[in-house]
Amino acid sequence: MTHTRLACSSILILGWVSACHQAPHRAAVQHDGRPNIVWFMADDLGWGELGCYGQDKIRTPRIDLLAAEGMLFEQHYSGAPVCAPARCVLMTGMHSGHAHVRGNFEIGGWGDDDGEGQLPLPEGTATLPGLLQAAGYSTCAVGKWGLGGPGTSGEPNRQGFDHWFGYLCQRQAHNQYPTHLWRNGERVDLEGNVWKNLTGKQYAHDLMADEILGWIRDNADGPFFVYVPFHIPHAAIQVPEDSLDEYDGAFDEDPPYVGDQGYLPHPTPRAAYAAMITRMDRDVGRIVDLLDELGLRDNTLVAFSSDNGPTFNGGTDSTFFESAAHFRGLKGSVYEGGLRVPLVVNWPGKVPEASRTRHLSAFQDVMPTLLEIAGVPAPDNLDGISFAPTLRSEGDQREHEALYFEFPSYGGQQAVRAGRWKLVRRQLLKAEPTIALYDMEADESEAVDVASRHPGVVKRLMGIADREHQPSEHFPFPALD
Repeated sequence: MTHTRLACSSILILGWVSACHQAPHRAAVQHDGRPNIVWFMADDLGWGELGCYGQDKIRTPRIDLLAAEGMLFEQHYSGAPVCAPARCVLMTGMHSGHAHVRGNFEIGGWGDDDGEGQLPLPEGTATLPGLLQAAGYSTCAVGKWGLGGPGTSGEPNRQGFDHWFGYLCQRQAHNQYPTHLWRNGERVDLEGNVWKNLTGKQYAHDLMADEILGWIRDNADGPFFVYVPFHIPHAAIQVPEDSLDEYDGAFDEDPPYVGDQGYLPHPTPRAAYAAMITRMDRDVGRIVDLLDELGLRDNTLVAFSSDNGPTFNGGTDSTFFESAAHFRGLKGSVYEGGLRVPLVVNWPGKVPEASRTRHLSAFQDVMPTLLEIAGVPAPDNLDGISFAPTLRSEGDQREHEALYFEFPSYGGQQAVRAGRWKLVRRQLLKAEPTIALYDMEADESEAVDVASRHPGVVKRLMGIADREHQPSEHFPFPALD
């Protein structure tokens, strides 16, 4: 295994010079008319944690501007209520009843020097970046991966990405000041950082933002696909002082977090959590500004989403921030709070400004959508449906019969969303599982179970649930298999 060392004295050793140190670029000339794609995905960011979705305590001006000048999706869903399976659905277009990864299947240990990674994607998997790469796109991913550790078939460079930098293992991403990251199969040690220390010399998010800026500059002739799975605001709550200062005294009360719910303690967790999100928002803006500087903005689709709902531990305060808005549940739950996520799509001259849509969509739809936009044929077996017609505000948008979700953890859960109806089955690994039906047109907060009033609807949605689950050797689900 190859190692490099990144000295804390100079960010320039990242491999590209940070944008703030470069001379102004003249506009890039793209010789291929196909659009560029930049897909941002936050980590554990709730539906209600952006200003454009109603947040009033956390400042997100750059993402809000993307929404104001683009399209905001009101009913977009993750692929699963936790990290790894959600990412698998996004990358493969297969919903969680068919996907290879259906939970956070951990490989290795929880220490800094233990083995790294989660269940890897198999060799030969048809992935979004792989199909774009084969069609001539330059492909880059920077952030948190979670679909295969070092040396496995799931490494990003083996799944269609020309360039990778970030955390391969989700557990390593529980520390914002890690001792190392990975670039294209090579371990990059970060001098000045100590495992599980509240502060350090090199903030991983900053390194990643600079990496993206450098890569885009070097590949500006396009077309390119840049996947940016930022690991903010996942716990631990850690942020540099300059960002924390922006929220100094912002909240009347900010009781210290002592570490009793996992991760690191923090003296001002509310301010620090908000500051993490605002710092990420700043860097979304920096990347969009670079596209403008290079003359690429009009030919680049930019999207921002989150991998699942907001978390419940590590000192985060979803009640104070109303992180899940009016929805029930949090991360790990197939209620709306765990599954419904923000999605903003911006593409000047192509996606209507200041538009909103109630179109029902989910992560499995992203792959066929982006392939259609790039002019690349999609595999026939995908579970997703392209929502490109919605982005173009055309009237020929196909609709799902239903969106299907399963999660073989947290007691065993299953959900089906079909039009106005949502079926939720929980405690499927317990002796007495529950089943409920919600009318999403009248009750988005899933407060009133109407299953007894609509037995025919329950029967129909149960049929869909039974049909969409396929057994998995890695994620046994006895109640469904």
